[in-house]
Amino acid sequence: MTRRITIPLVAAWLASALLWTWAQGAPQTTPQTPPTRRLLKVNDMHRFHDVRDPQISPDGNWVAYSLSTVDAAVDKGDTDIWMAAWDGSRQIRMTSSPESENAPRWSPDGKYLAFLSGRPGKAKGSQVWLLDRTGGEAQQFTDVKGRLSAYDWSPDGKRLLLVMADRDPNEPDEERPAGGAGVAAKAPKPIVIDRYKFKQDVQGYLTQKPPRLYLFDVASKKTEALTAEGLEVASPTWSPDGQQVAFLGKEGKDAERYNTWNVYVVAAGAPGATPRRLTAYDGIHASASRAKPEWSPDGTRLVYLQSSGAKDNAYNMNRLAVVAAAGGQPKLLAEKLDRGVSAPRFSRDGASILFLVADDRWEYPATVPAAGGEVERVTKGPGVISSLELGRDGRMAVLASSDGAPAEIFRLENTTLHPLTHHNDALVGELKLGATEEFSCKAKDGNEVHGLIIEPPDYQPGHRYPTLLRIHGGPNGQDAHSFAFERQIFAANGYVVVVVNYRGSSGRGEKYQTAIAADWGDKEVIDLQAAMDYVVAAGIADPNRLGVGGWSYGGILTDAIIAKDHRFKAATSGAGTAFPIALYGVDQYVMQYDEEIGPPWKVGIEPWMRISYAFMHADQITTPTLFMGGEKDFNVPLAGGEEMYQALASLGVPAQLVVYPNSFHGITRPSYQTDRIERYLAWYGKYLKAGEGGTAAAQ
Repeated sequence: MTRRITIPLVAAWLASALLWTWAQGAPQTTPQTPPTRRLLKVNDMHRFHDVRDPQISPDGNWVAYSLSTVDAAVDKGDTDIWMAAWDGSRQIRMTSSPESENAPRWSPDGKYLAFLSGRPGKAKGSQVWLLDRTGGEAQQFTDVKGRLSAYDWSPDGKRLLLVMADRDPNEPDEERPAGGAGVAAKAPKPIVIDRYKFKQDVQGYLTQKPPRLYLFDVASKKTEALTAEGLEVASPTWSPDGQQVAFLGKEGKDAERYNTWNVYVVAAGAPGATPRRLTAYDGIHASASRAKPEWSPDGTRLVYLQSSGAKDNAYNMNRLAVVAAAGGQPKLLAEKLDRGVSAPRFSRDGASILFLVADDRWEYPATVPAAGGEVERVTKGPGVISSLELGRDGRMAVLASSDGAPAEIFRLENTTLHPLTHHNDALVGELKLGATEEFSCKAKDGNEVHGLIIEPPDYQPGHRYPTLLRIHGGPNGQDAHSFAFERQIFAANGYVVVVVNYRGSSGRGEKYQTAIAADWGDKEVIDLQAAMDYVVAAGIADPNRLGVGGWSYGGILTDAIIAKDHRFKAATSGAGTAFPIALYGVDQYVMQYDEEIGPPWKVGIEPWMRISYAFMHADQITTPTLFMGGEKDFNVPLAGGEEMYQALASLGVPAQLVVYPNSFHGITRPSYQTDRIERYLAWYGKYLKAGEGGTAAAQ
């Protein structure tokens, strides 16, 4: 009924990368004894570098990308632009200012490398900056007053396409005195709300007008609006001849009530031209997902992603679709592929489409004929490929990760990956990491559950270990074969870590994803319990030393499982809620509440009480629980954790509440990230490792 499969990903992946690097370097010498590897420590967290956004140069000789690092001394992250040679021989840092730079984009002639940055300059906020490939400092290129979020070069390099919203009227004026001796700072303006969905995490209250498209003339540096107010835009792309722009948009009096994005095309030569809508979703039956539509090489077709629709938006599974640029009925491709897809691109000849597939703990590129047909997987090796970029001559650069190695950029040639960047190689080479294995088991209602087990580095079969069930958020996501610091730091501290792709997760098909709609904390808990039953029965987990925890939807499920299952001796619930009706209008999910559950005055209280089991049955909880959250979280507001903390405190169950000041849903301040991991280890250590003498790897 069950099986446990060893996946030797760490050794295979690292060995291939190191062998390739060695082959490019010095002449062969006598093999040296490999250095002794050590356990991962908490203070290693910010030594890892985050590689993203590969962009191939027009001549194909370079790949530009962004690299994020952390300066622990100043408690701040920084992102810079780098380049890697296509042959893998060099990595060159292109920017080094204290302000972050991101979104590198090559000019069509390859002479310039542009990027976005909020560096001090002639205008406030993010602007486009230019680096001349012949040398010199970056120069500010745009001088716009709105909130610039994205840009794209026209094919002839004479214009930039900008995605820009008006400045938030609640922001302080640049000329306003900041206060000082004898001068009182001017009071902030009142925040006036008049829209249906009125808040979003990080963005705050949604008072500014939606983004529009603008054209920036490179020669004159003049900016003109391409689309009118009232049409919200996202993800634009130029046609190959530069005469048209495709984008995702939504408009109309009810547009803000549905997360519905249709595909539009507008003429690029006439600002103010009327866009043509190519798809016709109404927000009830289906919707276009927020992903960039891509042109065919001849400019006659567009490939885009079509989603599951408004009612099941939280469990969306993207499908491939193609529509004629002149208009007509869209055509779904790869209809037999019951897996979510992303990042579609036409091949150079337009005959096929390349895309990424999220498939049961893996993610990989695949192709399908543009006219329809069978799907063919491109790579056969292990790991997760999370991003892909096609060059003009068909070259492909990807971001690839494995259980034992963070993402780096590789070139993909004939199904083989060749490393181009090595930012994390040295650190990974120091470490003795835990092995990752797959498992499957049956839930009590017959569902087949899939997950991963991460073992302590010195794991000994037959020995039972303290075991942590760590629950991913979303729920529309999956635990996959990619590097996760959290999993490995727990393993380094002697825990077996179990991660489960419960019902609601991606990678197992649309029916699997939508199985929990309007029924939160039920089937997911059944699946999670089955996984813990399995690791106990297999002799891996010590049944008297089980812990559980997660963030966001993982926090929601932590609350749910400890209300139904008393075997957990410690829990950590981050940014969760167990009483959703109390967050109606307080968080950012009003559309999901109205579409999936229904307003309480319409459907009654029963559906809301069903998904509030943990709060309504808090008196059944016996597990000591650590609650955590960001003070300014609009995604799952702190109130969700406060309510559960207060309930357990009132009941006399050991509990603690940790609030991270000025933080949103994703805790980004480096010292807070470190603090969170340390608190996890201390909480689990207190209740699962009493008398063992602490956690050496935590230091």
